[in-house]
Amino acid sequence: MITAKVTSKGQVTIPKEIREKLGVHPGEEVGFEERDNLLVISKAVTKSPFDKWIGRLKHLKGHRSDDLVRKARGHDNSR
Repeated sequence: MITAKVTSKGQVTIPKEIREKLGVHPGEEVGFEERDNLLVISKAVTKSPFDKWIGRLKHLKGHRSDDLVRKARGHDNSR
């Protein structure tokens, strides 16, 4: 068992061996979950900054990318 001390402010330093196993780096978050009277610590999975863009181009489905580029550049598609 690996142990760590709790500071007067209730803080605990996660031992290096555990941080490496979890793949946790400075500035990242960890999560705590109670399961069957045990406390489980895991690396918190944060949402990708790209998630907000998912589905934003649905209205373009079925269009050819070449045609979309021509239109964006202001080219005439009738040639």
